[in-house]
Amino acid sequence: MVEMQMDELIDPNGAPRPLASAVMDLIARLGEDELRARQELAELDIQTMGITFTVYSDGQNIDRSWPFDIIPRIIEGSEWDRISLGLQQRLVALNRFIDDLYNDQRIIADGVFPADLLDQSVNYRPQLRGFSPKFGVWAHISGSDLVRDDDGEMYVLEDNLRVPSGVSYVVENRGVAKRAFAELFERQRIRPVDGYTDELNRLLTSLAPDGCDDPQIAVLTPGIFNSAYFEHSFLAERMGAELVEGADLVVGDDDYVYMKTIEGLERVDVIYRRIDDLFLDPDVFREDSLLGVPGLIRSWQAGKVALANAPGAGVADDKVVYAWVPDMIRYYLGEEPIVANVPTYRTMYEDERRHVIDNIGDLVLKPANESGGYGILIGSRATKDELDEAVRAIEADPRNWVAQPILSLSTVPTLVDEGVEGRHVDLRPFVLTGETSYVTPGGLTRVALRKDSLIVNSSQGGGSKDTWIVDGRYGSTYDSSPPDSPPRSSQSQSQSQSQSQSQTQRGEDG
Repeated sequence: MVEMQMDELIDPNGAPRPLASAVMDLIARLGEDELRARQELAELDIQTMGITFTVYSDGQNIDRSWPFDIIPRIIEGSEWDRISLGLQQRLVALNRFIDDLYNDQRIIADGVFPADLLDQSVNYRPQLRGFSPKFGVWAHISGSDLVRDDDGEMYVLEDNLRVPSGVSYVVENRGVAKRAFAELFERQRIRPVDGYTDELNRLLTSLAPDGCDDPQIAVLTPGIFNSAYFEHSFLAERMGAELVEGADLVVGDDDYVYMKTIEGLERVDVIYRRIDDLFLDPDVFREDSLLGVPGLIRSWQAGKVALANAPGAGVADDKVVYAWVPDMIRYYLGEEPIVANVPTYRTMYEDERRHVIDNIGDLVLKPANESGGYGILIGSRATKDELDEAVRAIEADPRNWVAQPILSLSTVPTLVDEGVEGRHVDLRPFVLTGETSYVTPGGLTRVALRKDSLIVNSSQGGGSKDTWIVDGRYGSTYDSSPPDSPPRSSQSQSQSQSQSQSQTQRGEDG
């Protein structure tokens, strides 16, 4: 077990760090009883607004209220500016990499990226070779998970480029936090987050086919049984877009996509898809898919509809490919990475595989393409049988695994049964990439509510916090700009096979 850890709000002497002084002083003045009363009001707020997520358990869908801790995470604005630049740099390089793989494959020809790694990729879509979407961008909406180690630095832990989820909770968390700690928002310059949906709408509009000045935008969802359905409906409502399922759309003989309405067919120009690649189009991928739209890929490749994220973007959403991102930045941009990777051992190479096997008890083992924290093994907390099984899995399929050091993940004070104690956190900022880039001010802080746990995913008992990017003299500067507005709360029964597919393509990078 890792002994050393850094708390982001409390210094080693137990005093609040400067950026956290206003929050920690208020908590001390309130006392635990009043703090718990505000926590209970926040939880009631979440229940009233219907902010939920879905857990899959024994084949059943269980809707639960979104887990939220009232004590915020705080990051200094100047630090965030550097991280934001690093994330934009990273996504520019990743998108050039994806576009290169589907076209000239220069990075392979130049010996920077191994050809056999691409050959064994489960997320590479050879059907899309020779195609390049607008702006050469494939991963328009991404979420890169960040962690802070005990050296105080933020590192990129992984990239989520297929169907990243969680941004709705960033906006909703802010609304709940503002009602819980209204007095703090009057005294600090906390960067607003509720502009995200406007930025997303602007990005999707820019992707519309040429000559389409007022595009119809739709959010394509697998349906109500999907774990992120709350987010799908939230984003559609906030953008004024249509929320549709595959059965609501049809591709015409003219290759345009149309939405079925009571007044007839209405053209759709941009689709923000929240469905995994393999379920998008039964004519190209899985023939048994009831979630997608026959002919959708044909329409996209003909330039009649835009898809975000582009099918095939997941080729770079791979924990093995992740290890090459610093090389991608150097290769495509001629720059050094602004935000570093976590050191990563690639078991596909014999020397690195031997190191992992010999030191497996001191490492975190990760499968290449799982999401939501599934399949992760923390060596120091595993049994001998679990470690032996992991070694067998590595030796059977070395391409499918990577290992990383067990980091001393930073903690943030959290209200738990025992009182206010530090709990480990990570952070998922969301990056929008098109002709220009946008990074959320902060992102989704996920917190491991169980003592000493490093697993932050809500599906496995984790919670969330509002993330404050704070400018100015902490706690003493009054922000006279208008506050970000509080969030608003946010079709038919699916066929049994559609329900099963909606569950199967947990596809959202959770």
